[in-house]
Amino acid sequence: MLEKVLMAGIREQRASRRWKIFFRLLVLAIFALVVWSISDFDGGTATVGAGSGKHTALVTLSGEISSDGQASARKINAALESAFDDASAAGVILRINSPGGSPVQAGMIYDDIVRLRAKYPKKPLYVVVEEICASGGYYVAAAADKIYVDKASIVGSIGVLMDGFGFTGLMDKLGVERRLLTAGRNKGFLDPFSPQTDQQKTYALDMLEQVHQQFIGAVKKGRGNRLKDDPDLFSGLFWTGQRSIELGLADGLGTVDSVARDVLKAPNLVDYTVKENLPERVARRFGAAVGAAAMKTMMMGASLSFK
Repeated sequence: MLEKVLMAGIREQRASRRWKIFFRLLVLAIFALVVWSISDFDGGTATVGAGSGKHTALVTLSGEISSDGQASARKINAALESAFDDASAAGVILRINSPGGSPVQAGMIYDDIVRLRAKYPKKPLYVVVEEICASGGYYVAAAADKIYVDKASIVGSIGVLMDGFGFTGLMDKLGVERRLLTAGRNKGFLDPFSPQTDQQKTYALDMLEQVHQQFIGAVKKGRGNRLKDDPDLFSGLFWTGQRSIELGLADGLGTVDSVARDVLKAPNLVDYTVKENLPERVARRFGAAVGAAAMKTMMMGASLSFK
């Protein structure tokens, strides 16, 4: 009996140690995951402090243009302001890798670039396109002095879309009744659970056309007589970087390094891009932003975007 009691005690102690080890390893794994989530493994240009002598100022616009993302007007405009304001900067390169996004945010960045170019007329701003510069991304790029691309970059898509879903047929099959009460006959405009009327569709198309004309006007103002007379130029099509040069949407082939070295004659790069703070980085890594976007999509019938 004594032997059984002693063995039971030993087994309990071993189990207790195993659980302690397990929880310690779990805490260590969580800590390592947090460290990984806030670390930047992109390998981009390192930020060189102010006072580094003559240099090329670099600002990066990457990903979807939105009010709460890394490519928001607030962050991009703040970075551009700092870049232009530095007397040691020979010029500014705006590196773009974006499929588009919010028309409002893109327009705000465009307008601020126009303002900064007027304020600092001797300091050029060049856009360098990497993978893609489409829709809202190109809206922003059109404000630059010149646009440089890779021959295989995706450029263009000058158009506007409003996307959403309609579930009325599915609801009828499932026997689900939509009960929507509104004050104002158009308050339920484009509700995904209600039938779309011809009047609503016409109104939406008119609104899209207005925004499209704003986009076209901005491109024409920025590119001027460099644009070629092509009927598909503002149709929403996109082209390779090589073809975009032929159409006048871009000015030549180049990379961040080649433009800084050969065009601005200032190969030393200083990155002015506004970095994510710790909460933003953790939220992005763990998908909080994705979850919020998905919820927004479920709650809204349609969204307007340059994509």
